[in-house]
Amino acid sequence: MKILFLTLAYPDDGSKNLYVDLMQEFKDRGDEVYVTCQREKRYGKETELSVESGIHVLRVKTGNVTKTGFIEKGISTLLLENQFIEAIKKYYNHVQFDLVIYSTPPITFVKIVEYIKKRDGSKSYLLLKDIFPQNAVDLGMIKERSLVWHYFRKKEKKLYEISDHIGCMSQGNVDYVIEHNIEVGSYKIEVCPNSIKPVEMPQTSQSEKNNIRAKYNIPHDSVLYTYGGNLGKPQGIDFLLKFIESIKSMENIYLLIVGSGTEYEKIKDHLIESKQTNTRLEKYLPKNEFDEILMASDVGLIFLDPRFTIPNFPSRLNSYMEFGLPILAATDINTDVKDMLYEAKCGLWSRSGDLEDFKNNVINLNSNEKLRLEMGSNGRVYLEENFTVDRTYKIIVAH
Repeated sequence: MKILFLTLAYPDDGSKNLYVDLMQEFKDRGDEVYVTCQREKRYGKETELSVESGIHVLRVKTGNVTKTGFIEKGISTLLLENQFIEAIKKYYNHVQFDLVIYSTPPITFVKIVEYIKKRDGSKSYLLLKDIFPQNAVDLGMIKERSLVWHYFRKKEKKLYEISDHIGCMSQGNVDYVIEHNIEVGSYKIEVCPNSIKPVEMPQTSQSEKNNIRAKYNIPHDSVLYTYGGNLGKPQGIDFLLKFIESIKSMENIYLLIVGSGTEYEKIKDHLIESKQTNTRLEKYLPKNEFDEILMASDVGLIFLDPRFTIPNFPSRLNSYMEFGLPILAATDINTDVKDMLYEAKCGLWSRSGDLEDFKNNVINLNSNEKLRLEMGSNGRVYLEENFTVDRTYKIIVAH
């Protein structure tokens, strides 16, 4: 088949993520893969078509749609459709696509998908990673029933309508979409989880871990808790700050936060003011370096804002499970991340805002190396059985 993949998350530094892994799986199985993604204006580069690992990648010059303020993000997102369509007409005009796959965010791929389906008669598959505008309503960024809400809700419904199939991250997501979109046929909605092609399970000796920690100036004798990913409103940063404050005087614990986003400066200012010595914030690490950190870590952290009514399922879970780390999560009550952690026996969960319960989980993991190792091993097994790209590939092409 000839596959067109539309996304906002296709790295240009040679690193991998769930979309790179999935497109590589299609390519390795003999399909021709064409990616269209954004190249934000902050990088000062023009639209460009290249071949990366045998995959055609069209990077379209757009406004800034990630790691920016809500207004700029909104305007840039609205302009994406026409920018992508014009680039596809120019660079992919000779290609007739059999299948178009696209991920949210954003939900504004509607016109692009309609254009390709009408032009080529292709099938369409939505990888639903973000339920918008409800997530913005939950966080108080958009008022429900406002003009903005009605505009984006109409876009959301149209995206579901034109999709031949919709793959959701978890059963909780499937149930939510069906319940809140009764006009969408439930037959087209299924679980299609976040997936990766995991590296071979690293067997890292204690001396190797000590060398990695020395390289990144991390104490050898501390239990290392690592958070990697977005640092924005969805992560409930106020609770993270309370957690940081609560471990200020704890011995044998070190917290490393690696990420960027709208709340980065807030965390940075807090750490400067508190002069905390067992927590460090890093804005960016190349994937190979972050993977090294995970090899030397003891626990992976997940945070979500407690106000969410939608069942988010962070893709960062895959990275922690890939490297055999137990997961410590503080989320809203609606996500089924907690159900997965209990089913897989690979981590501990607390409701975001319940600092005492979360702290108890920290103490539990801190004092029990055997528990950490067992949970980490369980997570790796669960990943290999449920969250690999070959499984996702089979789900999509089965149609």
